[in-house]
Order: sequence, then C-alpha cells, then structure tokens
Amino acid sequence: MLKQRVEELTKLLNQYNTEYYVFDNPSVSDREYDRLLQELIEIEQKNPELKTPTSPTVRVGGAVLEGFDKVLHTNPMLSLGNAFNEGDLREFDSRIRKVTPNINYVCELKIDGLAVTLHYENGQFVRGATRGDGTTGEDISENLKTIRAIPLTIPYSDLLEVRGEAYMSKETLEKLNKRRAQNGEELFANPRNAAAGSLRQLDSKVTSKRELSMFCYAVPSAKQLGCKTHAESLDKIKEMGFNVNPNYEVCQSIDEVLAYIEKWSTMRTELPYEIDGIVIKVNQLDDQEILGNTVKSPRWAIAYKFPAEEVETVLKDIIFTVGRTGMVTPNAVLEPVRVAGTRVSRATLHNEDYVKERDIRVNDRVIIRKAGEIIPEVVKPLIEERNGDEVPFEMIHECPRCGSVLVREENEADYYCLNIDCPARIVESLCHFVSRNAMNIDGLGIKVVQQLYEQQLIKNVADIYKLERNQLLPLERMGEKKVSNLLAAIENSKQNSLERLLFGLGIRHVGSKTAKVLATHFEEIDKLIGATFEDFKGIPEIGEVISKSVIHYFADESNKMLIEELKTLGLNTLYTGNKLVANTQESAFYGKSVVLTGTLTTLSRKEASMKLEELGARVSGSVSAKTDFLVAGEKSGSKLKKAQELGITVIDEETMLKMIGE
Repeated sequence: MLKQRVEELTKLLNQYNTEYYVFDNPSVSDREYDRLLQELIEIEQKNPELKTPTSPTVRVGGAVLEGFDKVLHTNPMLSLGNAFNEGDLREFDSRIRKVTPNINYVCELKIDGLAVTLHYENGQFVRGATRGDGTTGEDISENLKTIRAIPLTIPYSDLLEVRGEAYMSKETLEKLNKRRAQNGEELFANPRNAAAGSLRQLDSKVTSKRELSMFCYAVPSAKQLGCKTHAESLDKIKEMGFNVNPNYEVCQSIDEVLAYIEKWSTMRTELPYEIDGIVIKVNQLDDQEILGNTVKSPRWAIAYKFPAEEVETVLKDIIFTVGRTGMVTPNAVLEPVRVAGTRVSRATLHNEDYVKERDIRVNDRVIIRKAGEIIPEVVKPLIEERNGDEVPFEMIHECPRCGSVLVREENEADYYCLNIDCPARIVESLCHFVSRNAMNIDGLGIKVVQQLYEQQLIKNVADIYKLERNQLLPLERMGEKKVSNLLAAIENSKQNSLERLLFGLGIRHVGSKTAKVLATHFEEIDKLIGATFEDFKGIPEIGEVISKSVIHYFADESNKMLIEELKTLGLNTLYTGNKLVANTQESAFYGKSVVLTGTLTTLSRKEASMKLEELGARVSGSVSAKTDFLVAGEKSGSKLKKAQELGITVIDEETMLKMIGE
C-alpha cells in the first residue's frame, strides 16, 4: 500500500514540477505541491527502502561530499568561436555556405551561467557534470538533482546526453545577495558567479536553497531521436520534460540572424535572467557533420558577443606585474567601479606602446571595459577632463620583484625579466604547472602556491611532490581534510599523460594542443629531449619556431635535471592517452587523413579514432579533398555521398579492422 502511494506521489510531483518549471503552467498551488512533497518525505524517512535515487525528495538536497570526482566527457564539450560585429557574422555565413549552401540557422539566447551536461539511462538521471576543460569535468550530480527544471526521469529508455546552461535569475541573485549582506558575507558579483559557486557546494542542501534553473540547448546524438535538424531536437527534448528557452528562432539568412540580434540587443534588459550574446547554429544535423569541428570549437556554430559595456572611472596608479615567462605588464589601479556585473579595481594596460600611443596617465579619468567580457582593460583617457594633476607614463627598466634589468627585444612590444630565479616568475610558473590544462592539481590555487613559496616549502615544480603532511598542517587554513585532499591530488597527478607534463613545464610556444601533438609523436620524454631539428620535420602543426623552442629548452642542463628529478619522484613521462603501436609507420593509415561515419558495430567511434591515431592517422570530423580514407559504418549519410563524389577511398569497418591488424 505504501509503495503504491510513493509511486502515486512521485508521479504527481514530477508532473506538477514539469508543469511549473518547464511549461510555466502550474495546475496546483505551491501549498498543495509542498503538502504532497512533505507527505513523501515522511514516508521515505520511515521507510527508507522505498526511496529511489530519482525521488522528487532529492530536490531538497542532503548529500554531503568530500570532493568532486573527475568525469571524462564521451563527446568533448567544445567552446564556441566568437563574433563581435556584422562583418564577423557575414564572414562566418560565407564560409559555411561555400561548403553547405542550402542551410538555415537557429538563433538562441546565450545564457550567462555555467555549462553542464546531463546523462540518462533507462529513463533515469544518472550523472551530471560541469564542462571543465572540455575533455574532463566534475561530477556535480547531487547538486544538479536539486534544480527543479532538470527532469529526474524521462520517457526515453536508451542512453541520452543533454547539455545546457545552469543559471540564476536576476531576482534570485538580488534576494541571495540581500541575505548575504545581512550575514556579513561577500556578495556575488553576477549571476554567472553565483550559479558556478552554488553548483560547486559540497553540501547539496546549500545548492537547493540557491533556486537555480537550467535551459537545455543541445543533444550530442540528436539523430538517435529521429531528428534531422537542431530545432527538431529542441522540440523533442522539450516534449520529454526538459526546459528549453522559448526565444529561439529559425533564420533563413544571415540578414534574419542580424535582425534577431538587433531585437535582443535591445530587449535583453527585460529578461529575468542575464544573457551575454546570441548563439548561431547551422540547423541541419547532416550539414553540421559535414562542416565538422576544429580542435577547440565546432565550425557550424558561432557566438555573437554583445559589445562590451564601457564605464568611466579614475586611474589612480600604474603598477607592474611579472608573468611566468618574465614578461612585465603595466596594470592600472582604478577607483573601483562595476563593469558587466563585477566590481573592477584593476585593469591591464598591455604594454609600453599601448600606454604611450593613447597617452594614458596617472590621475586621468579613463574609459574601461572588459575585453571579451572577461579581462578588464583601459580603452582611452578622457583628455578633455584633465586638470594638470595627471602624471605621464614612464616604463620601468628594472624588475619590480628581483631588480634585474629588463630587456625588450627588437620587434617585440614587451619587456622581460630574464632572471629565472625571480620570485614572481617562479610563483607564476608553479601556478601554471598545477593549472587545469596542465597537471590539474585541485587545491593548489594561486594563494596556496604563494603561501607555500613564501614559507620556502616549494621553489620549483619538483618540490610540490616532496610536500609532507606535517609541513602543511601548521599553515593557515590547512586543516586535516584539506591537507589529505591536496596530498591525494598531488599523488594522483603523477599518473597524468605526458602531454600534461609538457604543457605544465611552460616551454615557450608549447600550448596544450602542441604538447599533445609532441607527446603522441615522441611517445616518451627522453625521445623528445634527444630530438634534433630534423626529427621535428614533417610533424603536423610543428614548425620551425616551436622546434627551436623545444630544442633550446632541453639544451639547458637545469631543465634536464628537473626532468630526471620528476622521474625519481614517480611522475609518468610517457604518453598514455593511447598506447603507441610498434611499426606505426608501416601502417596504411600512417600520415593519412581519416573520417568515420555511420554506426560502427565492433568499436565505438571514440575507440576507432584512438586506434587510428595510434597508427599515425589524423582523424577528422569532416570530408574534404584532403581526406584519404572514409570508414563507412551502417546508415552512413551525407559524408559517404560527398566522399564518393570526391573519389575518396571508402572502406567498411571490417576492412579497417584488418588494416589495423585486428
């Protein structure tokens, strides 16, 4: 009898929840909803065996975690390229139509929140995660369960992934900040920060009280739902109970896209939530596949960013900071002012030439904005408001931290401190090493790194792996739990694949993507250390500048000694993303461009891509004249047709497996 009542209450509460949060059409009062929820809570408290992981009662929170587990995204969560004006958008449209001329676009409001992904199995919500670095995010399932706009059960039994933006409304932020002010707590600068902070609470009860919501905007495998267009996929998931922003439109031309942008540029202030731009996507799913992706972003979508808000303030002083490469940057100290929702008291001045060309002076009234809505910068001084108290800019010629003479190379705009023992350079290098895209050591933020350096516990990256519990516990804000988590994160980072270590070392011109290319080619760090200039020739995307930089770095004996020390401390120095196969160059796929299409029966697309890359292939998402092989699985579509038209070699999965020796 009780079980039947639990099922009945669950069904009713899920129905009322969807009516209220998705369709904005409640059929019962809040009081009735709360009465039914309380009844279910009481039944479950007395009969815990009747509570399910997706019960409506999980909305109130209760799970307390020690930390967030890492989640590897099955499909990378790519970031979008940006457009800032009409010219950028017309160029995007022209580029798209050269490849896929018969398309239309879907325009959506770009919600200012936190990107998350939701996973369902057998109709049940099983996991949710943050975007993270696009490849790896954090499991925040318990916190996402508290968001009432997210369905815990759906009428679909197969695996399903849905992505969207978790956000906080303007009204909710105002109420939250009012409570925080009364409690003497620091206020949230904007809804985005509030949403991100709320979803990273270890106590889901706290998240529940923050009243977050979510708009869903993407289904990575929309075709499995029988959809042919992105607009159809949005309609489909809305039918399932997901909250989809109602303000999207299908536009037939770039002129209609521009009209949509103009409309919402004016109307965005009337919305109950913040938006920071418009997302434009090719509507046809087949054409999205043809256009494919770059390493960082899809070619079939772009984000138009609203013009940066500009405000006036006073430039009170100019100070200088030193980066990990030794680059010295002038920064403005400002009379605090709010810009794009955050309080700004510092802004970059870029370099000496930037300041002198604009004649920016201390005590000037200046215009500032956030470049790309992120980094505050000084745009220009208001020369007409000068009163004679302004002080012209003079570039320093000695490092502000170590006193070394600064050097500005010919044809470069920046000054550098060349002292590798400069304290500022060391701290910045340490922060880079532990950062998310490098060794990804949770708990080692800039304040902790600064503290450890000032206490002389770490002087170089190897010292991080020598830290001991008794050294950390006496430090400020370092309790037992925090120390245990930090030491565990440090130990876990030893197993990272070679590309993370290479990026973390801070070799000039070696970004995360270049580090991956080098790691997959050389397989182990010793081979890279011993490489000559000839060894770099022919490696995709590795040119003369990068080659010389890597050779120069490893020619330094101190750098080679550091690598040996890291090995002794147990750090992995091999590429472990995919184990490389012997005799790779004998493979028919070595150096070839390969595209996968259709459904594979023996391997997943990801597994097939990994095996091909092990053999030296470049796996691409789109067919072009440069494609060497198309691997066609079941239900192959437009990619197969295009490959046949271009005369590209088409093979089936069985042939591919034979060619790779399986």
